[in-house]
Amino acid sequence: MQIGIINYNMGNLASVQNAFNAVGVQAQIQADADKISRYDKLILPGVGAFGDAMTNLKTTGMQEAIKDFAAKGGYMMGICLGMQLLFEKSFEFGEHQGLGLVRGEVIKFSEQKNLKIPHMGWNTCHFSPQGKTHPLLAHIPDGSYLYFVHSYHALCADPKDLLATCTYGDPFPAIIAKDNILGLQPHPEKSHHIGLKILSQFAAL
Repeated sequence: MQIGIINYNMGNLASVQNAFNAVGVQAQIQADADKISRYDKLILPGVGAFGDAMTNLKTTGMQEAIKDFAAKGGYMMGICLGMQLLFEKSFEFGEHQGLGLVRGEVIKFSEQKNLKIPHMGWNTCHFSPQGKTHPLLAHIPDGSYLYFVHSYHALCADPKDLLATCTYGDPFPAIIAKDNILGLQPHPEKSHHIGLKILSQFAAL
C-alpha cells in the first residue's frame, strides 16, 4: 500500500510524512504529477492562501492528476487548506475556483466580538450521525480535541458530507467525507494521539 503526499509548494510536508512514520505507515512526498496514479491513497496538505494554492496545482499539473485519481475511486484526504481546496470555490482574497470534488464553498470567519482570527489552538469536534459510523473515526471518542490554525472555513452544500463539526463563533465543518474524498480542517500531525489515530485509520481504508 502506497500513500503519496502531494508536493505543490504549499505546506509543511515533512511533518505529515513524519506523522505517518510514527504510526508505522510509509508515505512518500511526490512532486511529479505523472506519478500520482501509482499511489493507492493521496494526501493533499496545504498552508497559505487558496488562490495561490490553486495556481500551484494548475501549473504543476497536479490539478488534473488529482481529479483523475479521484474519478478512479482512490481515497484522498485534504488537510487544512488541502481540505478547503476540495470544495467548489473560496472567497479568500477574491473569488477562486477550487477542485470541485465536494459541493460547497469556503468563507471567512464572521467578525464577532472577542473572536480572534485566525482560529488557532485546540477545539472540540462533535460527530454527526454518519461520522459516528465512518471508519475514518472508528474508536475515536465524540468530542475529541484537535488542533486548528485557519482564518477561513468550509460550508458543505450537502449535510451528508459532514462527519464532524467544530464551533468557533459559528459551527463549521471540521471533518468531511464524500465517497472516496475526505477532508480534515484540523492538523492531525499536530493533534497528538487522536490525530495519529485518524491518519492510521485513513491508511487502513
